[in-house]
Amino acid sequence: MMPDPKDIPLVPADEEEAPRIEFSDVVSGQFDAELAKEEVTPLKRVLLPQAESPKLHKVLAQSGLGSRIEMERLIADGHVSVNQEPAHVGQRVQFGDQIKVNGKLVKVRIAPPAPRVIAYHKPAGEVVTHDDPQNRPTVFRRLPRLYQGKWQSVGRLDLNTEGLLLLTSSGELANQLMHPRFGLEREYAVRSLGKLSNEQKQSLLDGITLEDGLAQFGSIEEGGGEGSNCWYRVTISEGRNREVRRMFEAVGHAVSRLIRIRYGAMVLPRGLKRGAFVELREHDIRALMQAVGAKAPLQSGPSRDHRAERANSRRRGNSVGPRPSTPRQPEERSSGPERLVRARPNKGAAPDPLKTSVGYIGAESLAMERQRKKAGEKAFRAGLVGKPKPRRP
Repeated sequence: MMPDPKDIPLVPADEEEAPRIEFSDVVSGQFDAELAKEEVTPLKRVLLPQAESPKLHKVLAQSGLGSRIEMERLIADGHVSVNQEPAHVGQRVQFGDQIKVNGKLVKVRIAPPAPRVIAYHKPAGEVVTHDDPQNRPTVFRRLPRLYQGKWQSVGRLDLNTEGLLLLTSSGELANQLMHPRFGLEREYAVRSLGKLSNEQKQSLLDGITLEDGLAQFGSIEEGGGEGSNCWYRVTISEGRNREVRRMFEAVGHAVSRLIRIRYGAMVLPRGLKRGAFVELREHDIRALMQAVGAKAPLQSGPSRDHRAERANSRRRGNSVGPRPSTPRQPEERSSGPERLVRARPNKGAAPDPLKTSVGYIGAESLAMERQRKKAGEKAFRAGLVGKPKPRRP
């Protein structure tokens, strides 16, 4: 019997920095080599504890209908219903529930749940849809169940594309993270059949016309390759259907492999197996929301973390999460012939995690996940798993 990951003590995340996948790892083959290694004792990844929703009698009392004791009596006498069903004492209610007293709708104030975000390593061969008419494997079959609502993907990756996929419980946050207005960069490792000429690279940077409008890369970097297979690292600030593939096809090159390694400031964490996920912690989610100008609701309950750290940061006048980057200066070409950058400022883009020391969103989340897993493996090898805990005298 394996231990519950929630019961395994965590080592502070700053004691072991969670490494990240870089473009050079993909080109060198190290990315595939690491993922091919089998885990000794894989642990089931579970979500952090969800904050408890408020009790019905407390919500009614806060709406001014009477004291909590009076509301409990009202519920016990059958005068209250929730979503057209008779209520019971001790019942918890959630944002969006319809509450009636003596058949009349009561306006209550229940805070919406804080959004939850997970980073999923999508393998090739899975579709990003809840219901597939062809009954193909879907990413959602691997995800944990939400008590309320369902997971919303932040954009989509097509059937044969792999890599980082963000999913959230908040449809509003998903739409904000996808909106072209905020220009969150997506970074891909692209393996094409044949080498791009300088003219073709410049066309992709200047913009080419597809059937659904103009499309252009923010940067293109060569990564070498073998034979007719050539690797390129590209960035783009929108996510239309099969856009990267269609852009390469428009200049005469088919894409044989496509891996998303970054979305905004969130980088695909090294060590995250294909088909596995890691949940972002509260301060990581706040940083994501700040990147798109969204107001993050306060999280309550057991999943709140690092409150002291945030308070100290506010007292020091610092912000939480990745620092905003200054727009890069427009340039026609870099010093080397292998990297081309589109000649226009990149406004509002997240810092390039391959060039900055700020770090990236999700580093601590994965570090704590890895520490939890490592602690579980040590307990398993020592034969401690399954033994009853000694009682305290």
